This record gives sequence, structure tokens and C-alpha cells, in this order.
Amino acid sequence: MDKKDRKDEIILQQLEVIQTLTEHNLKRMGTDFWGAPLKSDAKAPSASDGLSSRTSAGQSPASDASAKETPKTEDVPPPEKMEDLQAELDSYIGLEAVKKEVKNLINLVTVYQLREKNGLPSGGLSLHMVFSGNPGTGKTTIARLMARIYHSLGILSKGQLVEVDRSGLVAGYVGQTALKTGKVVEKALGGVLFVDEAYALNGKSDNDFGQEAIDTLLKAMEDHRRDLVVIVAGYDGLMDTFIHSNPGLESRFNRFLHFEDYTPAQLLEIFKMQCQKGCYELTDDAAKRVQEILEDESENQISFGNARGVRNVFEKILVAQANRIAGMEKVTKEDLMRLTPEDLSAWDPVPSEPAAETGE
Repeated sequence: MDKKDRKDEIILQQLEVIQTLTEHNLKRMGTDFWGAPLKSDAKAPSASDGLSSRTSAGQSPASDASAKETPKTEDVPPPEKMEDLQAELDSYIGLEAVKKEVKNLINLVTVYQLREKNGLPSGGLSLHMVFSGNPGTGKTTIARLMARIYHSLGILSKGQLVEVDRSGLVAGYVGQTALKTGKVVEKALGGVLFVDEAYALNGKSDNDFGQEAIDTLLKAMEDHRRDLVVIVAGYDGLMDTFIHSNPGLESRFNRFLHFEDYTPAQLLEIFKMQCQKGCYELTDDAAKRVQEILEDESENQISFGNARGVRNVFEKILVAQANRIAGMEKVTKEDLMRLTPEDLSAWDPVPSEPAAETGE
């Protein structure tokens, strides 16, 4: 094999690694700075939101413009052990306030069920929730976990997550939106329906059918209150305005979970977790430079995307590493694993042009 063929082979190997990481770790690269919704599964989620080092074998995302359902109707998984779900929740990076609220909710539901079994009045218990926060803060991951928790508690019969945005609910002609939304609800029965950027359902014109989707959802929440949980998500202020714009929404959504931005230290922890998953090692100098890059990039978390931004940085570094290795004469296993400051050169300051000399 000549030198050129060997270079091509190395580049292809590295691109396969990058593709595999992308397939297992990326999700939602579009409307929420990620993309199309991810097809979830009923197993423990991987660190797809950059939150946890716990992974699930065989998990892969799929792109679809409308609803994402998992698991299939005929593949209902058995309830998981609550202690395992609690341990998974604890393993997520950051999200301290969210973890506390989720544990409070678990305890509330458990006691509610005990009161029912003992013939005591318990009142109505609404499990529908509003998730608010910037992109990449773990909203979808927690929604998926909540579906599994409710299944474990016996609240939901299947525990799948169906994820949609406005495009998955609203049609362009009179009468079609109710049918389209109804089909999504049917897929979500027994699990959690997660509506991302739900505020986009608020129509801005008389010809908008977003309100029809909202009305259909509200009716479904009432008709299937024993086997359907709806979680709506989006930015902080917009979600507050959305919920308070409709008395029906206000009466059904009374649980709010706010997802804080990750700190620079947490972002670095997420990056190191990505390295560990992919069998990459940072040199000491590279680790310091990565921390500086993440601190600079994350100054605006909305545009950076929190954990999503970390993954973008990570993949850009892998491309640089592939280019570097392709030019090497001999490549060892350690070379393939090592990330060096040279692989981070894309973030090096651009040298300023010397001032032109002026003749007198």
C-alpha cells in the first residue's frame, strides 16, 4: 500500500469514528439548535444530552419531521427498578434543582398511590409539566426519564416518549390539524408526549391552526388523564406567556421545572465524558486549552447550546485530529486516542497583519 492509499485509509477510519459518535450522541440539530427530534427508546438514555456517562447499547437516533415514538406498541418493556432510575438521575451532570424536583414528584406520586390503596381521599394529581430553559440543558433527556419513572410507578402503561414540535401537530388546512394531532396523541398513549417549542402553537393570524392543536391536546389530556402525560418545553419567558395565554393550559400545567445553563466546569466535565466514551485522551496542555475554549464559547449559552455546543466543539476537534494523523508516517493506537493542542488550533488567535510601512 503506497503512502497516499494509507493516508486515505486513516482518514476513512477517523471519519467512521466521527460518524459513529454522531449517530450515538447527537440529537435535535434543528429547531432547538440541534436538529430534528430524536427517536428515543425505553432503555436508559445514553449521554445524548451530555449529561451522564451511563449508556445504552444499540441506541441510535432517527430523523423525522413529525412524531417520534419509542418503543413500538408491541414492544412494551417491563417496568424498571426505581432505585436504578434514581441512580441514573443522580449520575447526570448538573441539573441539581431539576433532580430535587423530580425526586419530590416521585415521592408525591408514591404517597398518592398509597392513599388510594388505603381508601383515603387524595384529590386530583396533575402530572403534566412545563420544562423551561435554554437549548442543550437536558429537557428531552429528563422527559424521557420521566416517562420511564411513571411507567415504573404504574402511572403509565408503556413508558415511551413521543416527541413533536409544531410541525408535527399543525396542518395547513381546516380540519386536518385535529386529525394530525390526534394521531400523535394515539402514539403517545401509555407514555409521555413531549411538545418542544410549544409556544410556537400560539397562532399569530386568524388563518393559523395552532389553537386547534392546543384544543385537541387539552381534550386528549382530559379523555386520557389516566394514561397520558404531556410535557411542554421551550425558553423561559416564552413558555410562561404560552401557559398563561389560555385558561385550559393554566389549569392543566401547574408543575414547572427550570433547567439552568451549565457552568464552564460542568461543560468541561461533559467534554471529558465524551472523550471517555470515545476512548480519547487529552494531554494536559490540551485539557487546559479546551477549558479556555469552552469558557469563551459559552459566554452566550443560547447560541452555544450548552451540552450541544460541547459536542460541536468535540467533533470539530476530531476532524482536526484526523487531518493531523493522516499526515503521519506511522500511526499507533495511542496516536488514534490522543488529542493534542495542535487539534485545537482552530481556536488559536488569528495573527494580526503587520502594519504596512509608509515611505517618506
